[in-house]
Amino acid sequence: MRIVADENIPLLDAFFSGIGEIRRYPGRTLDRAAVADADILLVRSVTKVTRELLEGTPVRFVGTCTIGTDHLDLDYFNDAGIQWSSAPGCNARGVVDYVLGSLLTLAEIEGADLTQRTYGVVGAGQVGGRLIKVLRGLGWNVLVCDPPRQAQEGGDYVSLDEIVARCDVISLHTPLNKTGDLPTWHLFDRARLLDLKQGAWLINAARGPIVDNSALRDVLLEREDLQAVLDVWEQEPLVDVELAELCVIGTPHIAGYSLDGRQRGTAQIYQALCAHLGQSPSISLDDLLPKPWLAHVTLDAATDPAWALNMLCRGVYDPRRDDADLRRSLVGDSASQRLAFDALRKHYPPRREIDSLNVSINGQSDVLRRMVAALGAVCVSD
Repeated sequence: MRIVADENIPLLDAFFSGIGEIRRYPGRTLDRAAVADADILLVRSVTKVTRELLEGTPVRFVGTCTIGTDHLDLDYFNDAGIQWSSAPGCNARGVVDYVLGSLLTLAEIEGADLTQRTYGVVGAGQVGGRLIKVLRGLGWNVLVCDPPRQAQEGGDYVSLDEIVARCDVISLHTPLNKTGDLPTWHLFDRARLLDLKQGAWLINAARGPIVDNSALRDVLLEREDLQAVLDVWEQEPLVDVELAELCVIGTPHIAGYSLDGRQRGTAQIYQALCAHLGQSPSISLDDLLPKPWLAHVTLDAATDPAWALNMLCRGVYDPRRDDADLRRSLVGDSASQRLAFDALRKHYPPRREIDSLNVSINGQSDVLRRMVAALGAVCVSD
């Protein structure tokens, strides 16, 4: 069995070498010649898997080690009888950690009290749903906009207009749809950006074109009260340098790039492929993940909760390092910048997740215990 895979998928050999021969390619260069005799194609979000790529090839299974599927032609897969799988939720925790780190940075710069802000989460799927749970667990005021879920479930949802009008912080976690009943392409266009509340913070760690990047650049120049955090860009791997300079934090599409999340995505596709082949999985991710560098923290019961929140989140992940790396890469011509963007992702350093952290509390503090539980860390008894 012949497997063609993006060279940046982690643990390829560990999970798939027993299934077939693996051939690796840079994800952005995968073409018909690469998949001409492949049975299985494994990709990430940078590879567009279309009819033009696969028609006439023996590929009968496509796995993407990512949450999103906007790079897959699912209608063609269904017509052609090609089985496919994504990895829903694999990097959700990593994105939540990214948003938390960004909020702490914004609050530090502006001297803002995070407990007094109103948060708007647009999209309540795997990522947005987990972020909502964490923010509400911290006791913060959260409004949620998700029209498809509202139509299916009812419940306590609000309109996007209400999010824009009422929220001090808006975090985007929707899929990217150009067409259909609910297109999200340029969901935040110039008009909607201009309507943002005074002093609002906008965070996009979903897909670049959900925000009209040129409009955002112009609005940030017009409205110095607004702050933006972008992990995704409309013309990736090319970044609008002027827009990046206006953002408080700009990163190279790595919000969900925790070691756990990336390897979890591979594990999920391995399990899906085993099911497709009618065989039982024989490899477990738990046996492959290394021990976290920061595994245990002890807090005194008298610890200030705001300080503890800052220390726990930033002790595991601080997005300012990735922001600095991106800014250093934005030199030279556009071709050099594209290569540098992909290199930052390919050589991304190990980063763990908050829920791999054990926290002990010396003494009794219900406030600290609730905070640790909300973050998803493990509160252990001394």
